[in-house]
Amino acid sequence: MVDTSSIKEHMNVIGADGVHVGTVDHLDGDRIKLTKADSPQGPDGEGAKHHYIPVGLVADIEGDAVRLSATAQNAQDMFEEAE
Repeated sequence: MVDTSSIKEHMNVIGADGVHVGTVDHLDGDRIKLTKADSPQGPDGEGAKHHYIPVGLVADIEGDAVRLSATAQNAQDMFEEAE
């Protein structure tokens, strides 16, 4: 089990395949809240939303990167949107 207390704001979240998934906004219970900046959005920034991924996907923390046990696509398929 990874010590999730070392997950900090602005860390990169990387899938098991090395693909960027998002950037940590903060921990929210047993989920990682990602910044809106990595969210799909329109040309004027409209439509951007925070997304959450379960901390159970965290495989390792290396420097300023959170590495997941799932590929980027699998992690994105598990996104929960902020309400």
